[in-house]
Amino acid sequence: MVETAGGRLHQRRGVAAFVAANKTLLAAAWVVGFTLVFLWQSASISRGGAGGGGSGGVFLRLLSAPLPPSRPAPRLRPTAYNLTDFGGVGDGRALNTEAFERAVEAIAALAERGGGQLNVPPGRWLTAPFNLTSHMTLFLAEGAEILGIPDEKYWPLMPALPSYGYGRERKGPRFGSLIHGQNLKDVVITGHNGSINGQGEVWWMKHRRRMLNNTRPPLVQLMWSKDIVVANITLRNSPFWHFHPYDCTNVTVSNVTILSPVSGAPNTDGIDPDSCQDVLIENCYISVGDDAIAVKSGWDQYGIAYGRPSSNILIRNVTARSLVSAGISIGSEMSGGVANVTVENVRIWESRRGVRIKTATGRGGYIRNISYHNITFDNVRAGIVIKVDYNEHADDGYDRTAFPDIMSISFTGIHGRGVRVPVRAHGSDVIPIKDISFQDMSVGISYKKKHIFQCSYVEGRIIGSVFPKPCENLDLYNEQGQLVKRAVSLNSTELDYDI
Repeated sequence: MVETAGGRLHQRRGVAAFVAANKTLLAAAWVVGFTLVFLWQSASISRGGAGGGGSGGVFLRLLSAPLPPSRPAPRLRPTAYNLTDFGGVGDGRALNTEAFERAVEAIAALAERGGGQLNVPPGRWLTAPFNLTSHMTLFLAEGAEILGIPDEKYWPLMPALPSYGYGRERKGPRFGSLIHGQNLKDVVITGHNGSINGQGEVWWMKHRRRMLNNTRPPLVQLMWSKDIVVANITLRNSPFWHFHPYDCTNVTVSNVTILSPVSGAPNTDGIDPDSCQDVLIENCYISVGDDAIAVKSGWDQYGIAYGRPSSNILIRNVTARSLVSAGISIGSEMSGGVANVTVENVRIWESRRGVRIKTATGRGGYIRNISYHNITFDNVRAGIVIKVDYNEHADDGYDRTAFPDIMSISFTGIHGRGVRVPVRAHGSDVIPIKDISFQDMSVGISYKKKHIFQCSYVEGRIIGSVFPKPCENLDLYNEQGQLVKRAVSLNSTELDYDI
């Protein structure tokens, strides 16, 4: 009997109709079949044992096969070592301080030949603090984690920073950072997003209970150094500030994630360039227990005497969160001066404050030529804050006549939603805020009381459309730059709450 094309077509349609009508039944049959195969394989394993032949042994060998290797580290220096070459053990328990020290010593010997690279493989590498050297690349593989040992007896004490007078929290010496360097050139800390973990929980607890006699250590601190790159890594849970470049030049921080609890992790600033010049911070995600980024330059009379400003700083393409402080801050330690800072394309979310400038009588110095462009606030209690009574001092010897100079501050393209107070710019009779401007600003507010755009002792301008309605302390210009209305001098504003 010959089957016709029409018959075959009719048969295929019948099969398709059967499948369409019985999808649930077929799915259940597939699950039952898979379960029976799995049970059969498990029985085979039980009969064959770990080393037995047959399908059970093959199945077990597949389960126990090693994971594929992580991406190989690119060679960024003429010579590259692995931490294991120096006896490193990445089990999270063995102490690797000597391995790091021997590796750094070997790389230091290569300075005249382009330096060297230290690869940290996947694993958990417990260590006490160690120093870097010039012409060095520290490369953290994917899955590599450098762990700071929590026991403070392993952390060395160092002299106080000269621009601070004494340890930031306690008088006298301060704890040195987990990864440290002084007077270095050409240092790179990078990787395939490996991490450096300060394991700061014990430090935070001791700080809260006032059990420490010295200032807590930063996670990474480089001092008096130049040509620094920190990129493609994660920093987390520092005992104190996460990355603190001090009096450095030509610093780049790119594609770095910085994480600590947003509460209960005191003073865990993300990045604090301090008396630094020519700094680029870009493409970073920072969620920490204090300021995400804080530009500093010394404290009161000690910072004035040290006299090294922070200048030529670009912060861009950053997402920041700070539940207790601010996304981007300048100060309050700014006694050496802060100038020529640009902050652009920044999103600040779920934070107490968005951007903040903080200083006080006794600081001296200056804050000038600061530009904010394309800033977005998302559920931020106070968007823009300028505060001149941040009265925390190194000691009682500060100069009561050292008034900081604040001028040339511009805000353009400021947007957001869920902001309680969009602007609070409060100068004083001795620290007025001069030449401040707002342009292209529209911030959705969550607080309907009268004074949500707060100003006093300010001088400057509003250009074009700004929402909510700005304070009357500022001249009003249209988009064409023509004066529309002169400012009304108002040097006090009712405050709705402390921000």
